[in-house]
Amino acid sequence: MGGLVVTGGSGRIGAMLRAGWGAQAAQWPGRAEWDVAAGPVDLRPGCTVLHLAAVLRGDLGQNAVMAAHVGQAARAAGARRVIFASTAAVYGGSDADLDEDSVPRPVSAYGAAKLAAEAALRAHAGPVPVTALRIGNVVGADALIGASGDAPVTLDPVPGRDGGPLRSWIGPRELAHVLARLVVMEGLPPVLNIALPPAWPMADLLVAAGKAWTYGAPNPAVIPRAVLCTRRLDALIPLPQVTPASLIADWRASARVPA
Repeated sequence: MGGLVVTGGSGRIGAMLRAGWGAQAAQWPGRAEWDVAAGPVDLRPGCTVLHLAAVLRGDLGQNAVMAAHVGQAARAAGARRVIFASTAAVYGGSDADLDEDSVPRPVSAYGAAKLAAEAALRAHAGPVPVTALRIGNVVGADALIGASGDAPVTLDPVPGRDGGPLRSWIGPRELAHVLARLVVMEGLPPVLNIALPPAWPMADLLVAAGKAWTYGAPNPAVIPRAVLCTRRLDALIPLPQVTPASLIADWRASARVPA
C-alpha cells in the first residue's frame, strides 16, 4: 500500500527536485517514476501521485491530456491523493496579492493550458483528493536566469516601477524542501500557492546573479505585477524570507549537486 509516484522526474524541474531531495527520496517507500507520455500504469492503492510532467511549448493541450490520464489512473487505483505542479501563470496579474481564492485570468497560453489541466485532473480523479500547487517563478527554471547564458537580458519596462516586472520566487532547493514536506502531509487544501516572500523585481535577481541586462521597448502585453499570497502555505510550513542573493545562492547550490 502507499508509496509515492512521480511524473516528469526527468524534466528540468524534476531534475532540480531530485538534487534537492537527496537521500530523503530514498526514504519514501515504493517511490516510482511514471512517464505519462508512454502510457498508463497500474498505480498502487493508497499511493500519492506527484504530477510534475508538463508540456512547455508546442501542443500545450497535452497538459490536459496528461492530467486526465493521471486522474483516471489515480481513481482506478484508489490513490490517496494527487498533487499537481500547476503555475502562478493561471492567475495572470493583479495590483493586489493573489491568494488561492483569486479568480484565475490567465494571459499566457501556458497559463490557460495549466488551468485546463487542473480542471481535467479534478474531473477524472473523481473522489481522489487533488491539490493544485500554483508555483511562482522557480529560479533557474526560466529564461531569466537559467537559460539566458552570458548574453545580456532584455527586460520589459514597467511604467512607474524600477527593475522591471515584479514576481514571486522560490529557489529549486527550497521548492524541493516544500514538496518533500507536502507529500507526507494530511489534509492539504485543493489549491496552494508556492513561493517565498517577499516578491522581487526581475532586475534585482539579474544583478544578484551578475548578469548584464537592459530595458527593451515598451511592451503593452507585459504583466507588471504577479505576487502570490503565501499565508496558506506559511500556516503549513513556516517560510523563510528571501533576498535576491539567497535565491541565486539556492539556484547555484542546486546546480552543483548531481541529480
